[in-house]
Amino acid sequence: MSTTYKVRIYKTRQRKNREGKTTSYQVRWEVEGTAKQESFKLSAQADSFRSDLISSAKKGEAFDVRSGLPVRLLRVERSEFPWLPFAQDFADMKWPNLAPKSRKSLVDGLVAISTAMLVDEHPDPKLLNRALRRSLNPSTREAPASEDAQQTTRWFVNHSRKVEDLADPEAMRTVLRGLEKKQDGTPAAHDTVRLRRTTLRDAIGYAIEKTALTDNPLEAVKGKRPTARLRQVDSQSVANPVQARTLLLAVKEKSPRLTAFFAVMYFAALRPEEATNLRKNNLLLPAKGWGELHLTAASPEIAADYSDNGVPNEERSLKHREDFTTRTVPCPPELTAHLQQHLRDHGTGKGGRLFWGTRSRERLSSTVYGRAWANARTATLVPAVASSSLARRPYDLRHAAVSTWLTAGVEPTRVAAWAGHSVSVLLRVYAKCLDGGEQAARDRVGAALGPWPGIGQN
Repeated sequence: MSTTYKVRIYKTRQRKNREGKTTSYQVRWEVEGTAKQESFKLSAQADSFRSDLISSAKKGEAFDVRSGLPVRLLRVERSEFPWLPFAQDFADMKWPNLAPKSRKSLVDGLVAISTAMLVDEHPDPKLLNRALRRSLNPSTREAPASEDAQQTTRWFVNHSRKVEDLADPEAMRTVLRGLEKKQDGTPAAHDTVRLRRTTLRDAIGYAIEKTALTDNPLEAVKGKRPTARLRQVDSQSVANPVQARTLLLAVKEKSPRLTAFFAVMYFAALRPEEATNLRKNNLLLPAKGWGELHLTAASPEIAADYSDNGVPNEERSLKHREDFTTRTVPCPPELTAHLQQHLRDHGTGKGGRLFWGTRSRERLSSTVYGRAWANARTATLVPAVASSSLARRPYDLRHAAVSTWLTAGVEPTRVAAWAGHSVSVLLRVYAKCLDGGEQAARDRVGAALGPWPGIGQN
């Protein structure tokens, strides 16, 4: 083997296609005057490889003239699938077809899995979390990073398991145990663990596709697996009509511009992201009486890092709906009156928005309407009730609306269509009675059974 210490390493070069999109990252260096290069799909892979070259050169290690690599690297079998570049590649593959909230869930899951893949504990878990979150999000990965973040990312690469290590049942068990904990070491919620395991299962499937694994190592690990749980609505959180109207009056006194906002959630069961995206052209309102709301899109509250265009709260299709499909919800006379008064008193914001932030006249922030709702509850409810779950969140108004429709006897298929849910989810989650509904239901059963002749009587 011919070796040398005459090495020169250049900056990583980005290769781009005709549209200006980066297609690969090229590491270039010279050994004894002979140019060498290595191309990588991901920048993190290129940075890791270049760092190894620089480290070897600074330590005075010999380089092989033929291959251009440090002799040390020739003697050590290098894994083809280090975890971080693989996880980044997996995120890149999933990203285009995911909604913003699903993208955030993907990054959250990959951060938890990556942390569980460590063989050593990092001295600053919060710094590690930030560095991983940046590296695993395709939208932020190439943004300038602090020196601490770069060092932490390099540290992670050198202290984490490889993808193929998951084939070892003991390593897999260690990772699964790690997914059950939050960053502070306390147990994570059931649904959080389930989502993390789903992300891990998808990543393993991708690893099998890339030949990093030959089969699914989860199948070899025994243990109880988290199952999906549909969270049922707490009947104690559902306001009856008197309670809901009382709260709306309190909002009208303290935050009149938001009265109609909460009214569309209570009378039409809109989700907050649907209400914040409601525009004048979505309304079909008479002067009074029944009208209709024609919903076409929603604007979930999500950071710009997870959007397609770099803008926070970008408009998306309705939940559980294909693109460009709509949902029509009836507008009761009381809601018609609220909306007509809102248009007269407050008009619309940018793009015809009914509800908007006072500074930008664009999307209404959850911080703003959450504060208004909390103030209304404090002003209306006695302390004992205010500390309970009754209408604690604005979203509980939607639960109250759906429960009202069901209690009124509207057929479940129609309620599901109005609420934008499947019938199965509706019956399992939203079929809750209002205050007093339990006794009304018992009375209806008693009426159906007819008069009771008494035990032992003919």
